Amino acid sequence: MGIVSGLVLFAVIWSMTFLIALPIRVQTQGDAGEVVPGTHAGAPEQHHLGRKALWTTLVAAIIWAISATIILSGWISVADIEGWLHPNAAPTHGTGG
Repeated sequence: MGIVSGLVLFAVIWSMTFLIALPIRVQTQGDAGEVVPGTHAGAPEQHHLGRKALWTTLVAAIIWAISATIILSGWISVADIEGWLHPNAAPTHGTGG
């Protein structure tokens, strides 16, 4: 895995983790009882984006480190995954002849 592919993997993991973290502990205007006229009661009052971005970075770094270790060590290869998905397919090792 090269530097660019490692950064892309981290960016994908970070964005997926951030999307999971966004709805956690959101206090809506309806919950606070102070709905601004012209807005929906479900609009966030307190969203804590800075704290969520920090936690997302920490969690994504851990998940990325585990993923990078598995990829770089070769514990699981593309051929292994292909074998799990298609167990009755012909092996792809060599030309068979």
